Amino acid sequence: MISKKNKILIVGLGLIGGSYAKGLTKNGYEVGAISLSIDDIDYAIKNNIIKHGHTEVKKEYISQFDIIIFALYPKTFVEWIEKYHHFIKKDAIISDVTGIKSPIIYKIQDILKDDVEFIAAHPMAGKEVSGVINSDEKIFINANYIITPTLKNTKRGINVAKNIAEILSFKNISILTPEKHDEMIAFLSQLTHCIALSLMTCKQSHHLKDYTGDSFRDLTRIANINENMWSELFIMNKDVLLEQMELFEKEFSKLKKAIANEDVTTLKNMMIESSKRRSYFNK
Repeated sequence: MISKKNKILIVGLGLIGGSYAKGLTKNGYEVGAISLSIDDIDYAIKNNIIKHGHTEVKKEYISQFDIIIFALYPKTFVEWIEKYHHFIKKDAIISDVTGIKSPIIYKIQDILKDDVEFIAAHPMAGKEVSGVINSDEKIFINANYIITPTLKNTKRGINVAKNIAEILSFKNISILTPEKHDEMIAFLSQLTHCIALSLMTCKQSHHLKDYTGDSFRDLTRIANINENMWSELFIMNKDVLLEQMELFEKEFSKLKKAIANEDVTTLKNMMIESSKRRSYFNK
């Protein structure tokens, strides 16, 4: 387990970064933060989410930390590393919470000094709200956590990522290549957001709230979406995401054709298979 002597820095104090900070602080770690907003820093200190923090990136502050977790948009993460990587102390481990891996991991590992290790990770948890004010370490309890090492990673780095997941009470820790991660995320997360987004925009629906049931609310929960982050994720993973969208379109067309042709056998078979596969996800 990560020693309590290790100081941990969170760069990006939003919902996920704040939730990491809150969980790590509650487990006895000294946690600092970098955020663009002084209000976020003040709120986090006042509410015992972090011990200290800054809005400016200063070498004398960054170089104190043994572990740094980046909770930034992908492009911003790469830009931060390009600009400030030389502030990171020797033998530090850095990790992330980013929802896309292949387009950023190799770039960052090439930029970093040989004595700093980047082990990428992705917590599969969140809320339809944002900001450190909504941070909640309980969102990680029993959630899934994916680590995406490359040939440049060490056993030490991978163990640090595992330790973070264990401290925060993630249930299932998986190890995937960056490429396999991006394929899985394209299907499990990005495609589902695309479907919810399309469902909400295909029909003027403000008046439908008076008639809807749980099925529509459940299916469109994730349509309340951060347009800046998700547009970046979609574009950066576009090749794999488009493959998953084509897969969905093919199956949706099959369903549409079965309904048009009153093909009850195909409809029932699809429904039976759907129920069977959905059962794997039941908690």
